[in-house]
Amino acid sequence: MVITIANQKGGVGKTTTSVNLTAAFSLMGHKTLLIDMDPQANSTVSFIDPHELHYSIFDFLESGDVSFDDVVQKTNINSLFVLPSSISLAKLESKLISEIDGHFRLKDKIDSIKHNYDFIIIDTPPTLGMITINSLVAATHLLVPIQASYFALEGTDDLLETYEKVRARSNPDLSILGVVITLYDKRTVIAKDSEAHILKLFKDKVFKTYISRNVRLEESPAYKESIFTFAPNSKGAKEYRQLAEEIVKNA
Repeated sequence: MVITIANQKGGVGKTTTSVNLTAAFSLMGHKTLLIDMDPQANSTVSFIDPHELHYSIFDFLESGDVSFDDVVQKTNINSLFVLPSSISLAKLESKLISEIDGHFRLKDKIDSIKHNYDFIIIDTPPTLGMITINSLVAATHLLVPIQASYFALEGTDDLLETYEKVRARSNPDLSILGVVITLYDKRTVIAKDSEAHILKLFKDKVFKTYISRNVRLEESPAYKESIFTFAPNSKGAKEYRQLAEEIVKNA
């Protein structure tokens, strides 16, 4: 299963979900690969020291001389591997636009190795440009994190339109795995109203597991860790474990 996590709206927990779902799957015994397709490389630094890298996903996608094995990194979790990003990935956007098969670049590069992993998670930037389109074309499933706020559904129409275009032209097998409500605070009216709007639009595609607003989840990236090593007994760790179990059960 290749899961692209996307939402053009920033600050919705895209990277937090990518990092912690990857860690959860791995800790459950599934061999998992995290592909960081965000030039900000926040997923990468949760597992890898960027100063120790010789190559990044940009080199893998851009150069025919850099192989998957040159780029992929082991982590301190036995079954978790990372294709790291770097700021240089931002240069790829303009290069791919000018190529007739530019939106297939990532798919073509990982087709030969994806059978080696139980789960591949692709983190994306908060845009709907060529990098995100590449990530959708390479995926079997789309997971959409949506923040429980008044502006929760802002930009969702554009994301769904892009999803339908990718399905129609480039990846007819792509399906919506589900929507996960993030930064949820059940004590507030805003969260409950947002939840109602999200459920009305996506219905049974909304995961039963919600990710609560949690201080430990917000702190863990600063310490370059997933929630499972930073605060394994926290509410955030429990919820991401439940979300991973829900995905595995319905896979």
